[in-house]
Amino acid sequence: MECKPEFQTDRKKEMMAVHDAMDVLNGKWKIYIISSICHYNKRRFSDILNDVTGISNKMLSKELKELEINKLIERTVLDTHPITVQYELTKHGKTLKTIIDNLTAWGMEHRKEVTGKNQQE
Repeated sequence: MECKPEFQTDRKKEMMAVHDAMDVLNGKWKIYIISSICHYNKRRFSDILNDVTGISNKMLSKELKELEINKLIERTVLDTHPITVQYELTKHGKTLKTIIDNLTAWGMEHRKEVTGKNQQE
């Protein structure tokens, strides 16, 4: 059975949207960084560094800049001594909260399915 041309066009648009989303969220660390900020609302650089096990200072800095360029996070420099930098999700970035929550729930269920154990065990 052959697909109608309009279905193929719609499907291509959907696949392009997935491609665009994955392009922005691509990499080993971005979802972890977004999750950290999403969970706490505002995070300092050192807090995110502690949350994301295995990431280096240099890589965290690079990933934060990319997330800022893509308007998912906002960087605020506070007038403290020493200077404090905070990161929070933008209004657009906050739209990822449902995705992060669903991904977390799926990950916990998947772990249980594969291992037969809850994450706490």
